[in-house]
Amino acid sequence: MQNGLTWDELTAEERLVAEQAVLNLRTLNRACDEAADGTVLAVAETLAMQQGRDLIRKTIQVSLNRQALAAEKKGRPAGPAPAAEPAPTADAKPAS
Repeated sequence: MQNGLTWDELTAEERLVAEQAVLNLRTLNRACDEAADGTVLAVAETLAMQQGRDLIRKTIQVSLNRQALAAEKKGRPAGPAPAAEPAPTADAKPAS
């Protein structure tokens, strides 16, 4: 039995989030490699928190965009549409 997912099983949105997570890890590794001695933990924590907030924001944005697209496809619920009273035109003559 295989654990985890294969790339082909992921939706486009899931791939976007997975790619972002990998990029975050690479950026974090690079920042830790370049950090001065004694500052690695502080650099890692600061960057991880910033990246985490950004990833959460992007994930929420992707999810909400998906919901909005689904709602647009459904359209408005079927039912009667009330019509406004006709407005008089400039040529209308008063009733005698």
